[in-house]
Amino acid sequence: MSFIKNQEKTKRRAEHIKKIREKEQRVFMQLGAKVRAYFFTGILVTAPVSITFYMAYQIIMWIDNGVEKLLPPQIKEYYNNIPFTIPGLGVLLLLVALILIGMFAAGFVGSFFVRLGDWIVKRMPVISSIYSLLKQVFETLFSNKNQSFRQVVLLEYPRKGIWILGFVSGNTEGEVKSKINQDMLNIFIPTTPNPTSGFLIFVPKEDVIMLDMSVEDGLKFVVSCGIVLPKDKAQQLKQLSR
Repeated sequence: MSFIKNQEKTKRRAEHIKKIREKEQRVFMQLGAKVRAYFFTGILVTAPVSITFYMAYQIIMWIDNGVEKLLPPQIKEYYNNIPFTIPGLGVLLLLVALILIGMFAAGFVGSFFVRLGDWIVKRMPVISSIYSLLKQVFETLFSNKNQSFRQVVLLEYPRKGIWILGFVSGNTEGEVKSKINQDMLNIFIPTTPNPTSGFLIFVPKEDVIMLDMSVEDGLKFVVSCGIVLPKDKAQQLKQLSR
């Protein structure tokens, strides 16, 4: 009889110990999950800021080193004798130089030399094609009259039922329009997650859906592989989840 009681007592003690261990395990698992969540939150908060400042610092130092090589020997010697470094001084000098060059090019004499240099470069083989392409790209990007991308659109590509995000770069003009004889749009289809590469397609206006999101939000959506939602859409989802 006493043996049975001892056996039951031992069994209850074992079950009690088992429950304690299971409780401890749950506590440690919850603690580990919280620590892991805090760790990833810390990465999410600090990584973008740290990488941004690091890249900005590297770019500034690269420009500083390039500008320093172009300085006259007297100014370079004075700059090297300064007991401390001034990050960004090269960037400042570069900005001042670009502003002065722009002021000179906007004048009568400067515009003459710009046209002369343009005429000389366009007469050079190979170099002329590269120069013309780069000049057209920069004029498009920095022109006040046009935008590089006008609007974000949705279209069915490469077949019906599959939708893709595109960016309108303009209306189809010239020989392409005359051959098609239809109102078309020039649409750039970017690749994910690198939107600097992609391909150009010509699409009829009635086959695209214009979106309200900005070009910036559209680019963020492409780069993030669809993770970063446009601001309006993200706010709507937050309101629905409440």
